[in-house]
Amino acid sequence: MTQDTYYKHHIFFCLNQRDNGQSCCAPQGAQDAFDHCKTQVKSAGLAGPGGVRVNKAGCLDRCAAGPVAVVYPEAVWYTFVDKADIDEIVESHLKNGKRVERLLVPAHVGR
Repeated sequence: MTQDTYYKHHIFFCLNQRDNGQSCCAPQGAQDAFDHCKTQVKSAGLAGPGGVRVNKAGCLDRCAAGPVAVVYPEAVWYTFVDKADIDEIVESHLKNGKRVERLLVPAHVGR
């Protein structure tokens, strides 16, 4: 851990719920994915200072790709469909520093 970083990675999960029928991440399993990621990060021994912090977020404005999560400091945007995708993000990116190319959100996809 360097002096200017407290965590090696932050992963933020959009948990936004819209009531007006617009696209959002909440009804697409975002909370379950967040919970699963938190459990996996802890069980892999990655949680805490110098490691990984799993955070909830409101709208991240990438609704069309939802559900989404973003890993900082790299600003790598992911979409996911199930627990296996989350497991792959934890193992490959958060543990080993290698992006999961098949789950990347294309740069042009926004709201």
